[in-house]
Amino acid sequence: MCGICGFTWNDEELAHRMTEQLAHRGPDQHGIHCEDKVSLGHRRLSIIDLSELGRQPIANEDGNVLVVFNGEIYNFAEIRVKLEAKGHVFRGHSDSETIVHAFEEYGKDCVNHFQGMFAFAAWDRTTGELFIARDRIGIKPLYYTVVDGQLLFASEIKSLLEHDKLERRLNRQALYHYLGHEFVPAPMTMFEGIHKLPPGHTLSWKNGDMKIEEWWDLKFEDPPTLTDPEEAVRQVQELLEDAVKSRLVSDVPLGAFLSGGLDSSAIVAMMRKHITGTLRTFTIGYEDKSFSELDYAKTVSEQFGTESHVLMVNEMTPELIEKSIWHLDEPMTDLSSIPLMLLCQKAKQDVSVILSGEGGDEVFAGYDRFKASKMNRMYATIPKVIREKMVAPILLSMPDRPQKKGAVNMLKRFVEGSLLPEEAEQIRWQFFLSKSLEENLFSDAFRRDVSFDPFGPLRTCRAKCRTRDRLNAELYTDTRFIMVDSVLMKVDKMSMASALEIRVPFLDYRLVECVARMPGSLKLKGMETKHIFRKALEPYLPKHIVYRGKQGYSLPVKHLLRNQLKDYMTELLMDSPVIRENMNPGYVEQLIQEHVDMKHNHNHVLWGMINTAIWHRRFLETANVQ
Repeated sequence: MCGICGFTWNDEELAHRMTEQLAHRGPDQHGIHCEDKVSLGHRRLSIIDLSELGRQPIANEDGNVLVVFNGEIYNFAEIRVKLEAKGHVFRGHSDSETIVHAFEEYGKDCVNHFQGMFAFAAWDRTTGELFIARDRIGIKPLYYTVVDGQLLFASEIKSLLEHDKLERRLNRQALYHYLGHEFVPAPMTMFEGIHKLPPGHTLSWKNGDMKIEEWWDLKFEDPPTLTDPEEAVRQVQELLEDAVKSRLVSDVPLGAFLSGGLDSSAIVAMMRKHITGTLRTFTIGYEDKSFSELDYAKTVSEQFGTESHVLMVNEMTPELIEKSIWHLDEPMTDLSSIPLMLLCQKAKQDVSVILSGEGGDEVFAGYDRFKASKMNRMYATIPKVIREKMVAPILLSMPDRPQKKGAVNMLKRFVEGSLLPEEAEQIRWQFFLSKSLEENLFSDAFRRDVSFDPFGPLRTCRAKCRTRDRLNAELYTDTRFIMVDSVLMKVDKMSMASALEIRVPFLDYRLVECVARMPGSLKLKGMETKHIFRKALEPYLPKHIVYRGKQGYSLPVKHLLRNQLKDYMTELLMDSPVIRENMNPGYVEQLIQEHVDMKHNHNHVLWGMINTAIWHRRFLETANVQ
């Protein structure tokens, strides 16, 4: 796990500066290589082959191929055996060296041989071509930009910003989509002119010509071929166990995040099958029981005899908020970002690798929004005039309840989502720019620059999925649209802030492709989410863990904005130039007051604007980003 960067000309001083901006990702080693048409930089977090032979940039035998790599290739040992049989000579035992020889042997098709999470760049001296690839799922990030006809790339945006000629400009279209979706959809970023390389894509650069191509996408079989429940359970058990086992390869200590939810509990159960000694687990908790899962985590920890480490989070300071945004590179409203950053800091004191349960909800249909989508099809049979003129006004006028969810809060959220267009599908319950907000929040200058098409990026994503199975189509957009630029980006940035590697077994592409062969009815059965997954875990976990509902460990932001962070929020939003120029200050003030008075829960849009204001101050109002 590392940080990589580079560009298509020779500048050793710039390569050093860009590489240093990634030092938190790789504190163990650093290296650069500069020649006529390329400069490559690398910061290393040593996980496999701790010797100098794992140092990057790394070359093949004759030095014609050089690679910088961020991630892990879990099947590198198997690939190495095949490459050695073909005559390739290895000097060390790192997975990065396997990439070099695989590229030498298979060319650009090497990506199809890799099982893992990765973003890498390979410089081919014989052809003068720079080849960049990102893993199938998008677990590891990669950004790029073109300045004066030259390409720059890096694991984090702040590395690109070291180039003096790269202008720092707000992307207003990205800001609009961010406030709705709470993340910036790829390929956009909040910086005009800086882009994300989408997951499952490659970028080739030769003599000033750039080509971006897709090499993998998630395909749902239509009709599904894995329809037998018993066989589906067997394959899920087999593939999940192998995914966990392959992610235990490490030359440094490792552990697991344990929230007490189904996904993390399943990971711990599978780890215990292969770890006989100490198994460290790390759990986060809050005093507010409606936000905390400590009791469930304790049950799982005791069952599997883990060495449990608990972090209680009860306060939130402006310094923590601003630190998280600096590491994220652009605003992100995920309410679990800061708790995750703190938990990673704690875990790093004991381990360097963590297994975590991200992806389980997207693969197996675990979110409440999948149930809401199904219920909405029944709710839509009620005459529209009754839904919109009678039910909605009554529910939406009810004051916010203090607990995280609760019947009233959940009903209000359901009705809010049901008022959005049908094209939004299940995303409507993960979308927070209501019609009222869109009509009142933005300034005239903002409106002149922006296309008000809230679900345009979603339509582009959805058009690639051909399945007629409604739930499977929803899982496609969750996996390829939301998860990549929200969940996975958060996990990468918050973990690498502490140089901690997080591995996500549920996103082993073999498991993902297996579940994609199943009909949606095996995943959402009636109103039971993750049906086939729960069946697969019955032999491993207590029944009350297997069949409990989803809770999550998000920060109680709505309470903090009404109390501890109220003055900070008000001062920040009233003084920020990006808020003044793009929003209507009077309406922003109204949102603050309604939230503080508990008339409505505006925490999502307020937290989004807070993140935007801090990001703008840190990255655009001053060139000194650290």
